[in-house]
Amino acid sequence: MMFRVGHGYDVHRWGKGRALVLGGVEIPHDMGLLGHSDADVLLHAICDALLGALALGDIGTHFSNTDPAYKDISSLVLLGRVGRMVEEAGWKVGNLDATVVAERPVLSHYIPTMRSKIATALSLDTGVVSIKATTSEGLGFVGRQEGIVAFAVALLWRV
Repeated sequence: MMFRVGHGYDVHRWGKGRALVLGGVEIPHDMGLLGHSDADVLLHAICDALLGALALGDIGTHFSNTDPAYKDISSLVLLGRVGRMVEEAGWKVGNLDATVVAERPVLSHYIPTMRSKIATALSLDTGVVSIKATTSEGLGFVGRQEGIVAFAVALLWRV
């Protein structure tokens, strides 16, 4: 059996007048993240991890931030498309592990729903989707509350 591992990273800046969407879940907050799509930093990192494991580049390679077709699109749609790329290439997701780094808001109550939405988009059992949230203890751009960052790792196995 052959395995592949991919790593994903994404960051988005805070902005007014946008909904905050993380892991496909709209979270009540006074600001959202800026981006061409819904700016779901968590799903973008997961997409990059999956694409990286396939050696297919990054999310911008497949869903350009200059293409009007992706303006304000739900990143769950993009994740579903990446999931189909994984399947079409003859691979299956073994597990996903992701971390969101944000000073605010507190995300722990939303993680079960995030896991469920991600698992559904990729036709996975929620038991193989791990989402964690932490702060940066006031350090750096995240600590200054300028943005949110997410990291993800994906393990794929050959079908």
